[in-house]
Amino acid sequence: MSENPNEQIRYFVSYTGVKPPVRLVNPLELADLSNRNTFIIARFDAQERLLGFEKMVYAEIEISHKYEYDADGVLRRAEIYMDEETTEMRFDAQGTLLTA
Repeated sequence: MSENPNEQIRYFVSYTGVKPPVRLVNPLELADLSNRNTFIIARFDAQERLLGFEKMVYAEIEISHKYEYDADGVLRRAEIYMDEETTEMRFDAQGTLLTA
């Protein structure tokens, strides 16, 4: 995870949706993590945009997403890592998928 002071780290149980950026659900407190085998570590910017997350399963990263936005807050790039493969997705200024 990033050490950028402008980013905020939060924890969640899961996410919904398949189109990036996904929506994280069921927030957790840091103290709740010691009793869980699976959880999500998420990073947000000052505008509350999801920058990325890692889904942790038994202390291993199962899936991760990284998101990049343009100056208007439109998602322009997503990088998804799962099953030891990385998929890059690019979006136009309207947020429409260009490449995957």
